Amino acid sequence: MAIVGINHAQTKAKHLQTYGIYDRFHRTIQDAFYSMDSRKKLYRNLEELQTDLDLWIQVYHQGRIHLGKYCFGRTPYQPLQESKHLAKIKMFDTLFHEEVGTKISNNIQLAQVVR
Repeated sequence: MAIVGINHAQTKAKHLQTYGIYDRFHRTIQDAFYSMDSRKKLYRNLEELQTDLDLWIQVYHQGRIHLGKYCFGRTPYQPLQESKHLAKIKMFDTLFHEEVGTKISNNIQLAQVVR
């Protein structure tokens, strides 16, 4: 994760302020997927279960409106798509600054070697 610039942070277990979003999502999966689908279908292996869960998560994110903090009655996929250009700009700026910094650093090292 460090290679691609992702910060890893751990949350306190059973601490609503830091863990509530994940806990709620897991409860939603339990209530809306596992409890319902396990009554309809007998899964023979983990791959079948994973396939159905992947389809359910796709519907959850792209086909079902949410009233959460950033969705405002849209699907979670919509705000993500709408802000994608901002992420690309930020990534470009970061990559550009890192590349310029590397070139400057390399030029300084080269100048020191030449002396």
